[in-house]
Amino acid sequence: MKLNQIHNVYFIGIGGIGMSALARYFQYIGKKVVGYDKTPTQLTDELQAIGLEIHFEDNINLIPTDFYVENTLVIVTPAVPVSHSEWNYFIERGFTIKKRAEVLGIITKDTFCFAVAGTHGKTTTSSILGHVLYESGVDVTAFLGGIVENYNSNLIGSGKTVTVVEADEFDRSFLHLHPNVSCVTSMDADHLDIYGDAASIEESFREFAAKTPSENLYVIKGLPLEGNTIGVNNDADFSAQNIRINNGFYVFDVKTPTEVVQNVKFGLPGHHNLTNALLAFAMAKSYGVSNEKIISALASFKGVRRRFSFQIREEKLVYIDDYAHHPTEINAVHQAVRELYPGKKIIAAFQPHLFSRTKDFVDGFAESLSQFDEVLLLDIYPARELPMEGVNSTWLLSKIDNPNKKLVSKDELFTTFENSDADVYVTIGAGDIGELVKDLKKALHEKN
Repeated sequence: MKLNQIHNVYFIGIGGIGMSALARYFQYIGKKVVGYDKTPTQLTDELQAIGLEIHFEDNINLIPTDFYVENTLVIVTPAVPVSHSEWNYFIERGFTIKKRAEVLGIITKDTFCFAVAGTHGKTTTSSILGHVLYESGVDVTAFLGGIVENYNSNLIGSGKTVTVVEADEFDRSFLHLHPNVSCVTSMDADHLDIYGDAASIEESFREFAAKTPSENLYVIKGLPLEGNTIGVNNDADFSAQNIRINNGFYVFDVKTPTEVVQNVKFGLPGHHNLTNALLAFAMAKSYGVSNEKIISALASFKGVRRRFSFQIREEKLVYIDDYAHHPTEINAVHQAVRELYPGKKIIAAFQPHLFSRTKDFVDGFAESLSQFDEVLLLDIYPARELPMEGVNSTWLLSKIDNPNKKLVSKDELFTTFENSDADVYVTIGAGDIGELVKDLKKALHEKN
């Protein structure tokens, strides 16, 4: 398939964070873009605001008639059910239908491609890298799984030479890519509904890593892969050392294989974010970007929406929102909050994402959530899944070893936050809890 032969692009599931980045890209290069999604969200509102036509009813009569032509590309998300009538309409008529990962593979094939893989940290690392390259004058386009605060977009740049993409392990999507330089941030078990066991996930990551020569592969130290190693306070090839906190920023030195780069400044809290910044540093350096440009760009990176995103940051009131949906990610959020606010009372509200993930990692979720001073649990967000017998938030709550815990509805979450004497409020989860953030922020401001 040649992209220059495509006139129209139709998205089924346009509101997904990865899908919407592609929608922005195709609109930017002059294609006509129309899409369907199940429900309106902040993301679909933003797409409509830049002129994209979106509808929220599965109805073939809402497909524009000028899309009934051969040069229409249909892009579908894996979350769409096989019974979807619009999807079946295109299948029955022999349209070109691709998954997002396949389209990314086509777009990036003829570019110098940086691919960021890992069960955690993909979005933040690829966003930092995209920002560093763009700010350094590289002819780059970065397709991201989150809204970068610096650009209020999940698409950075419009370059034709270099691409940055998230290499998604879900459904083995990352095997469609053609990377020149890659990194792997983590290889924890996840998506066991797809893979079955941790060994299968690890094998898939090995297959992805093999697409890049080891000298062009960057991995967190300790992962079972051959490549340049990254770490914090250790003997990795690229290591963050002499770490201190100054005015809410990390300031640290980077030991590389050939030199020590001093006084690098980075604003995202948590040691996991230090490793994300180090990965971006090493990958940008491998492309020839100067230390000075990398340092300048790292200092100006404002973060990604819903990745340890400060909603309120005042002396007596702090509200942080995070997309964490795996025990390892929740541990990282907790470490960062405790480091920034030692001795403060922290209340955390968590919405589990997927019945299968809750079932597979229930003990890990319970352990990670128990660390907060108070825990609020919402019902499981099902996404693409049907309920599983016995798998619910009541079951998870029973395993949390913390007396200050309770199950809440979305309405009760507001009143509980409003009546709490906590110093720091945290919302966590990959479901629709993100849609509550704006109103929770307003409620907390009014309370104070």
